[in-house]
Amino acid sequence: MARRSVLEYPDPQLRTRAEPVTDFGHELQVLVDDLLETLRATRALGLAATQVNVHRQVLVIDVSDDRDDPQVFINPQIIDRSGLGMVEEGCLSVPGIHESVRRALALTVRAVDRAGTPYERRVEGILAVCLQHEMDHLEGRLFVDHLPWYKRRGLRRRLARIRRDQGGAPHPDAAAHT
Repeated sequence: MARRSVLEYPDPQLRTRAEPVTDFGHELQVLVDDLLETLRATRALGLAATQVNVHRQVLVIDVSDDRDDPQVFINPQIIDRSGLGMVEEGCLSVPGIHESVRRALALTVRAVDRAGTPYERRVEGILAVCLQHEMDHLEGRLFVDHLPWYKRRGLRRRLARIRRDQGGAPHPDAAAHT
């Protein structure tokens, strides 16, 4: 297992749509293990393969209290949504930014596990929210795309300021306009 680097907004690779997984061999197993290792190392709730510049429909989530119950979703599809609510989200790919986003609070999802076995299940609460967030990544979307235009407008400047305040170098595209 290896920890992978996470792409940060506005990297254009984050806008790439992920392809379905068709081969459940060794390469996929390494990717899943690396995603899980990266998830543990970052203490995030979820991580999509797109965020580590692998454009396959794979994501991992661990919303358990002890962070010891990771879940793998391959080729996920939402087949039912219910109950809308506003939830605060953040993202490894948009560090330091937290905003309220409207999400379904319950879902029925169809996916495949890492062994290639299909399953369907109902998820609620933070798992449902996290799943939608990570599935957005697989479609080339970020949670900030759900924000009103006036909040998105200054996003790159806010990120540049956060990076500067944390002693990091600005992202190469930080001067570009949103």
